[in-house]
Amino acid sequence: MSDSFPPVYVVDDAVSVRKSAEGPIRSAAHEFLKRCRSEVPGCLVLDVKLPGQSGLDLQRELAKAGAQVLIVFLTGHGDVPMSVRAIKSGAVEFLAKPIDPEALQAAIRQAIARRDKAPHRPRKAARNGSDELIGSSSAFKAMVNRLAIVAPTDSTVLILGETGTGKELAARAIHARSRRSSRPMVSVNCAALQPSLIASELFGHERGSFTGALHQRLGRFELAEGGTIFLDEIGDLPSEIQIALLRVLQEREFERVGGNKSIRVDVRVIAASNRDLKAAIAGGSFRSDLFYRLNVFPIHIPPLRERRADIPLLAEHFLRAHGSTGGKQIRGMDEKTLEMLRTYSWPGNIRELQNVIERWAVVSDSQAISIDESWFPCDEPRTTTADGEQASDGRIDLRAHVEAVERTLIDRAMTLVGGNQSEAARRLGLSRGALLERLRKYGGRTAASPPPRALD
Repeated sequence: MSDSFPPVYVVDDAVSVRKSAEGPIRSAAHEFLKRCRSEVPGCLVLDVKLPGQSGLDLQRELAKAGAQVLIVFLTGHGDVPMSVRAIKSGAVEFLAKPIDPEALQAAIRQAIARRDKAPHRPRKAARNGSDELIGSSSAFKAMVNRLAIVAPTDSTVLILGETGTGKELAARAIHARSRRSSRPMVSVNCAALQPSLIASELFGHERGSFTGALHQRLGRFELAEGGTIFLDEIGDLPSEIQIALLRVLQEREFERVGGNKSIRVDVRVIAASNRDLKAAIAGGSFRSDLFYRLNVFPIHIPPLRERRADIPLLAEHFLRAHGSTGGKQIRGMDEKTLEMLRTYSWPGNIRELQNVIERWAVVSDSQAISIDESWFPCDEPRTTTADGEQASDGRIDLRAHVEAVERTLIDRAMTLVGGNQSEAARRLGLSRGALLERLRKYGGRTAASPPPRALD
């Protein structure tokens, strides 16, 4: 086998199964464990039930040994519950016996393709979980310090920040630095789930509990057993699910939909929201008792406009990730483009910056990055450059420019806090009276400016 194709090991007591896959075959579990510490395979095809040792036991030993291996499990009839536990522990796929050789090889290639698509990072950076948290600004460092403080504990964490700021990356950094790092982290986007299926997704269901429930299904909390569950957009949960989640946080137990047996779980909860949850509580859409259970250790992710010093570092990172598209060799970024990136307000935050860099990588035929100003929304006021020139126009109208920026900032603050004037004034660094004066000046909620863009 060529060095470019990673080795595949098949651990099974059936000769017919071992012959179904390409590559070197090691059927003895103890031999594989002895070799894997220095020779990590691209994929491991593992039988759930082995003579003298189960595949799950071997999987646990691999995790203890620090071997990051993609596993495809094989299962005989009647082994489905055990296979589900294997998936919970991080397996890629499981196949039922008798094995279809083509299906097995397809699963192997899929696992290796996933391995090849994963970013290649230094092992040391991967261990501390901060390999994709990039920055050097004071706001960034303060946020990372809070991550480092809470990560080794089991405390519930509430991550707050605008869309595109990297809340899930922060959650993954916390998990990677925790004692649960060898166990799964299960992510759930609460806003993306159908309201009628949220309970089943989170807590699972019993067979026959509702129309279409043909089999028992494990929920996300059970799949995250021993690890971490990340509940993104927690502010979008329906009220009845908020009550069930409150019980999980208080009692560490729940019942599947249609079941009457309490199931205990050992799971760390990290939640995130781009909404102002206190405003949601005031509006009656979010439970105050759930908020206080989640808000054990709050972390605020600063928007990109509050960490402009990090923009060159982030741009360089995304250039490395996307600049090789089509075989391009990037020489660098011209000063005009860099200044454009620094002065833009980035309402979409880091995700928008990444998209802009990727767009350039797709459409550009040059080796030096130069971004078209038309790519930025025309209704976004631009700040001035260091020499006092307006970035989008040669004319300078300082008063009009300052007022436009002020209107935009007030609009964003008022939108972010759900119209709470006191909180908006605090975030803007103004007294409430000064904010009211500006609101009157601009006509209510800055009526002179374009309608505010939704932050989510």
